[in-house]
Amino acid sequence: MSSVDELADLFSKIGFEEPKVKEILKNAKVSKSLETLAKMSSDDFTWNKNTRALIHTLASSLKGAEVPHLEYIVEGINRNELKTALQIDAALKYLKAKGENATVDQLKEESGVGIEVTEEQVKNRVAQYLEENKDTVLSERYKLVPGLFAKIKALPELKWAEPRLFKPIIDQQVLEMLGPKDERDVVKKEKKPKGDKKTNDKTTKKPTEKEVTKRSMFSEGFLGDLHKVGENAQAYPELMADHLKATAGKVHTRFPPEPNGYLHIGHSKAIMVNFGYAKYHDGVCYLRFDDTNPEAEAPEYFESIKSMVSWLGFQPWKITYSSDYFDKLYELAETLIKNGKAYVCHCTGEEIKRGRGIKEDGTPGGERKACVSRERPIEENLAEFRKMRDGFYQPGEAILRMKQDLNSPSPQMWDLIAYRVLNAPHPRTGSKWKIYPTYDFTHCLVDSLENITHSLCTTEFYLSRESYEWLCDQVHIFRPAQREYGRLNITGTVLSKRKIAKLVSGGFVSGWNDPRLFTLEAIRRRGVPPGAILSFINTLGVTTSTTNIQVVRFESAIRKYLEDTTPRLMFLLDPVEVVIDNVDEDFVEQCTIPYRPNTPEFGDRTVPFTKRFYIERSDFSEDADNKEFFRLTPAQSVGLIKVPYTVSFQSVEKDANGNITKIHVKYDNEDGKPKKPKTYIQWVPISEKHNSPVRIAETRVYNQLFKSENPSAHPEGYLADINPDSVVVYKNSVSEYNINSVMKNSPWVVDSAKQSEFYVEEERGRKEVCRFQAMRVGYFTLDSESTGDDIILNRIVSLKEGTK
Repeated sequence: MSSVDELADLFSKIGFEEPKVKEILKNAKVSKSLETLAKMSSDDFTWNKNTRALIHTLASSLKGAEVPHLEYIVEGINRNELKTALQIDAALKYLKAKGENATVDQLKEESGVGIEVTEEQVKNRVAQYLEENKDTVLSERYKLVPGLFAKIKALPELKWAEPRLFKPIIDQQVLEMLGPKDERDVVKKEKKPKGDKKTNDKTTKKPTEKEVTKRSMFSEGFLGDLHKVGENAQAYPELMADHLKATAGKVHTRFPPEPNGYLHIGHSKAIMVNFGYAKYHDGVCYLRFDDTNPEAEAPEYFESIKSMVSWLGFQPWKITYSSDYFDKLYELAETLIKNGKAYVCHCTGEEIKRGRGIKEDGTPGGERKACVSRERPIEENLAEFRKMRDGFYQPGEAILRMKQDLNSPSPQMWDLIAYRVLNAPHPRTGSKWKIYPTYDFTHCLVDSLENITHSLCTTEFYLSRESYEWLCDQVHIFRPAQREYGRLNITGTVLSKRKIAKLVSGGFVSGWNDPRLFTLEAIRRRGVPPGAILSFINTLGVTTSTTNIQVVRFESAIRKYLEDTTPRLMFLLDPVEVVIDNVDEDFVEQCTIPYRPNTPEFGDRTVPFTKRFYIERSDFSEDADNKEFFRLTPAQSVGLIKVPYTVSFQSVEKDANGNITKIHVKYDNEDGKPKKPKTYIQWVPISEKHNSPVRIAETRVYNQLFKSENPSAHPEGYLADINPDSVVVYKNSVSEYNINSVMKNSPWVVDSAKQSEFYVEEERGRKEVCRFQAMRVGYFTLDSESTGDDIILNRIVSLKEGTK
């Protein structure tokens, strides 16, 4: 066996980074096997991340043992025939069994060479298996899941599928079949016999509040499987002690938005994941603004982001900014240069793309070439970087790039940009800096400086995990654990800042908070309660798959939340006056109506029933022969909500165009025996004494902004897909006068609502909290443009799915 220095040199030539080399050398048996295997490879073989991982896996399995024909496996790795650890394990098992009698062809067959199992095939087979065993799955529910993994992995056609695919696919499909876990899935422990000393011990520890809390997205799936604080691997284990001391062993997360636009519905999931996970584990969460691009940032974005986080019910432990760390980041950049892992580059953007093997059509796959400045001396790089700092270079003339691994299959290792020159003052640091760090340089380092225990981000950053960890290791600082979950998308709309900006600038919408959009500002203005969003996200759960949700499903969740938390009022979109002919002018009966039927805690209100009142125009039909119409007709009386007697038709008045202006009825109270009508309709009294009705200046009924589920797929572009009826405005709506009481006492909060784990205490005095259910019409709230003189209402959602 070679000396330690010779082994270190050999392993470095394969491409292992210095920290990994040190780790391997600590195990003499693994080092011996890795040396043997490396020397079996051809001298001209180009190692990459995957082949290095496979050869190390094989060496770790051997641990110095001698097995005949190991060259068969090494050649399989070199020819890219053996691609996974699963195949390596199978190949080694075959060699151990056959010894000298092993053949290359048989090894290939035993290790699945040439068999490709795609993610789509896994999804389809899992779906088929679950459907075939649907009765058992529905009966056994989640307690069956642990056994499912073994059974599905054992299916012959999935033998060579990548193991990492199974869990997220099975979790997602089981969730779709069963829905979130509920009380049926709580495993009840058997009671111990009465004589058991521990059971009868008065000092037995009571379960904590968290232990008895209903299961949620934080205890299940992706978030439930995350590592505990201190369990994430480190290249330099001694750094963990300082980290645990700084965090006191508590979860530290962060929500790191770029202040270059308004947050949208997808960000609500990120907010809930980061703040909620920390809260669930009694930890803390930073709100950290990633303010490294002063050219795109504006004060209004900072304030809006703070407001939206607070609106969703979360309070940051600390509000920080990447710019807080500019001095330290610059210091770490110089450290990276001094360690020979960064260089100043003068290539243009196009030259960088070509160097990374990006073809003219924008696709990867071309030959990768190093920048001509990649091997310049350290001192020269330091001098050049300081010239960048001091304003010697203009934007585009010089950048600092990380010296990573151009042979890696991951684009995130192709010498990413760390710093660029920008001639732009920063909102917080003014004109101090001429250079600004990039996201790829900043994010992981600030995570480390803030001792983040769980750096949670969406799956588009999956490839960034390698560069994230690489950079922390190169400057010898604590390496946080980045973990990736699937993002939330809403279909039938657009969330891109660029696309929304075109809608705003083109006048298609009134602004970034137009209630038809899905920015959080717009959703708030429309009247959606924050608790509805949180409960909706919880029902979706968190997995590694992107969640694409139709708007109707989101609206259904809002509707369910509002049904349990809003008072009901009589409200008419298109009213027509009704006059009772057989009562005096001063006739009045006080009717007591609950704000929510069968829910005493909502309370009651009184509504005067008078000689004159309004009904909805559509609640009257002149067609007396329509047997499917159960409301008022010339041949059919109708009940009025909570009014003792029915009313029956007498006559109508019309204008010159034939439109009905007034309906005359008779109050059917003559014999003192109430008749049972086919249905009851709502009504709003006309009473100057009671200031009734309350007239609404505008009632805005919002529908979807776009006509299709995928506006961006329209042949003429998403702007050609806009729904011309996305908002319908009514100018004559009326409400019972109790709307004034509802607005005054909003947000309307009852004790049952407060018991919800998703209850968010909202700020009183804001217009969007004045929510109510307009009977048979929909859920409404005050719009921000509403004034004391002119009430403007927004429809939050309809009462039923599909209602216009």
